[in-house]
Amino acid sequence: MTAAAHVLILDDEPPIVRLCERLLQRAGFTTEAFVSASEALDYMRYHAIDLLLVDIRMPERSGFDVIAEVQHLQPEAAILVMTGFGTVEIAIQALKQGVDGLILKPFENTDELVQATRQALADKQRKRDAARIQVLRPLFDVTETLLSETQYDRLLALIIQAVCGHLRCEHAAFYQRDAKNGRWKALAGEGKPLPEEAASQEGLIERVAAQGAPLLVSRSGPGEAEWQMMLEQAGLESVLCAPVLRSNVRGVLYAARSAGQPGFGEADWEMFLVLARQAAVALENACLYAELRDYVRRMEESQQALIRAEKMAAAGRLTASIAHEINNPLQAVQNCVHLAARSELPAERREEYLRMAQNELDRLMNIIQRMLDFYRPGNIKPQVTEVGELIHYVLELLTPQLERRGIRVTTTISPRLPPVMAVSSQIQQVFLNLILNAYDAMPEGGELKITARRREEMVEILFQDTGPGVPPEYRERIFEPFVSTKKGGLGLGLSVSCGIIEAHGGSLDLLSEMGPGACFRVMLPAKERK
Repeated sequence: MTAAAHVLILDDEPPIVRLCERLLQRAGFTTEAFVSASEALDYMRYHAIDLLLVDIRMPERSGFDVIAEVQHLQPEAAILVMTGFGTVEIAIQALKQGVDGLILKPFENTDELVQATRQALADKQRKRDAARIQVLRPLFDVTETLLSETQYDRLLALIIQAVCGHLRCEHAAFYQRDAKNGRWKALAGEGKPLPEEAASQEGLIERVAAQGAPLLVSRSGPGEAEWQMMLEQAGLESVLCAPVLRSNVRGVLYAARSAGQPGFGEADWEMFLVLARQAAVALENACLYAELRDYVRRMEESQQALIRAEKMAAAGRLTASIAHEINNPLQAVQNCVHLAARSELPAERREEYLRMAQNELDRLMNIIQRMLDFYRPGNIKPQVTEVGELIHYVLELLTPQLERRGIRVTTTISPRLPPVMAVSSQIQQVFLNLILNAYDAMPEGGELKITARRREEMVEILFQDTGPGVPPEYRERIFEPFVSTKKGGLGLGLSVSCGIIEAHGGSLDLLSEMGPGACFRVMLPAKERK
């Protein structure tokens, strides 16, 4: 590092300045020499240096005053003091001001100045390294904080807060390109944003994004003259910009200090780059989380839509199968009303016919109410549910149709059957679908056996019919959507039923070894009774 170091020499004695310049250049340093403190300070406002070699006693300004201003202008620069008055007081004041070395004039030999310069640069580097380690330690907490936030807007606010806090700056913002006009727009920030020309399509932010490289601009250097003038007009001392580029995040992070404050140094640069990388990872994580959240929401909506579609299909099948069950009481009511309207009928008989009509109407309303209860949207939160009650409820709805087709139903429900945590309306839909499938599979009559019992930590429900069974070529795919063994079937019933049961932590299987006919098994997690 020392071979390329740039040293500024300031002494009011021209022979000393020329001697120092010659010795340091011979050792490989680049130099700028001044005998005027004001000229030296003007130079350092616009040019970066690595080390200031300064005399203490000068007529224009004290060396310690110059050191204080340089530490404000260029805090990263090393300071080497030279004096012809090596008193204890001067040494103490030099230590208080944080100088990196002190050398007495006249030099004992030509190597003394070169060695002192190199030592001062090395000491300054050690101080910077120690400060960097001290500053980087809190970043572990920042990383955890940023990665734990998945809401994009709140995350941007945390990033800006972290930049301002760790860089001790008043101004920070995160920029993204506006798709409408192509200009860069601050999505979040504190303090002053960059001037408009910096956010244009050919401005400072565009340069950083296009090159994919960070940039430091300070009024005292580095930076192009045009941008330094922009900072001066905006009342800013120093600006840092870094690209935030990931697969689904493209932006620029900006930080700035106001005029009069120290410019950003090497430690600030490294800190800012670490924060920019952390911000990129955290923002990508938030975007991926948002995409996942949206995907889950769409999947849930699709699942609910499938459930509703299958429910409507089952409703159509059920409605068609009980149409004549509704027709019978309607005909009875019509006959009773017709008879009761006869004028010659005694009052007692008329009252009897009207009572019979009322009974048939009650029967009709009960049938319709059962259907409405079954298809009315219910609570979608799992609740403690008795499986046996659900089976009896569905059978009560379907028994007339099953009996007319000559299908005998046998239920075997264990008296010690535990309840399950379930959305009862959804489990009813599964049971209805399985019973209707058995109904369709036995057009000439048969037997349906329903068994419910405990199997370890699960409740097992079997639906076994005496129909022809599931053809072998369909058994592996029977639960896939749009796979049906029935002519004109949609192939959604078993697929939706399987999804409902799996959402409850259970399973729906076809037991091919349980013939004759088809045997479907529902497994649901048992819940212990209190």
